[in-house]
Amino acid sequence: MSEYQDQRVVVTGAGGGIGAALARRFAAEGATVVVNDLDPAKAASVAGGIGARAIAVPGDASAIVAQAREALGGTVDIYCANAGLASGGDAFADEAVWEAAWDTNVMAHVRAARLLLPDWLERGDGRFVSTVSAAGLLTMIGAAPYSVTKHGALAFAEWLSLTYRHRGVQVHAICPQGVRTDMLTAAGSAGELVLAPTAIEPEAVVDALFDGMEKGRFLILPHPEVADFYAARATEPDRWLSGMNHLQQKWEAR
Repeated sequence: MSEYQDQRVVVTGAGGGIGAALARRFAAEGATVVVNDLDPAKAASVAGGIGARAIAVPGDASAIVAQAREALGGTVDIYCANAGLASGGDAFADEAVWEAAWDTNVMAHVRAARLLLPDWLERGDGRFVSTVSAAGLLTMIGAAPYSVTKHGALAFAEWLSLTYRHRGVQVHAICPQGVRTDMLTAAGSAGELVLAPTAIEPEAVVDALFDGMEKGRFLILPHPEVADFYAARATEPDRWLSGMNHLQQKWEAR
């Protein structure tokens, strides 16, 4: 029997891509899953495809914890903060773009954790899964709001883990590079240059997560080479920045 049998799981941004793959996998493992998406039709479609183990709860990912908890009978065991906003643009992007990215990519996680933690700490058990992106470990050209807020999402996940792991709260940060989803398409020419050549399917991201959960890992790297990039960024920052600037110039010349 799977350890996720009869677990109660929430997946935000589950109307497609990684979120839909997460919802399907947890349900296949025997969990009951709340499928959340801002688009009600997408949430209903994914939940309908899963069947009896899925419940569609559409709405803003920042404000669905109470509704999801009620749908699951009062308790959430695993919360997958997967909804994300792939905001392109540079430092001069409109203030509204920055605010939307910050609200979705960081504050939605904070708001969810604020509501989930009291119950988890009382019973000494809970799991928070944050879909971050390799952009949160590194940086993505042409996408300042996305890169900066994904760094924030990683920092918050790290803070949750270091603060509460001794009290039974498990935290995982998923940091893939390119994944074949609508978000990759939305990344445009920058995504084609940097992400598309090594892009993987959403199911491969989920496989990496389940392997990481089994081994108790915080950092989930569906693209193993990201570990080397991350190490280079830390140990030789100027060399790494020069390499990224070369990519920037290559992108500008396209």
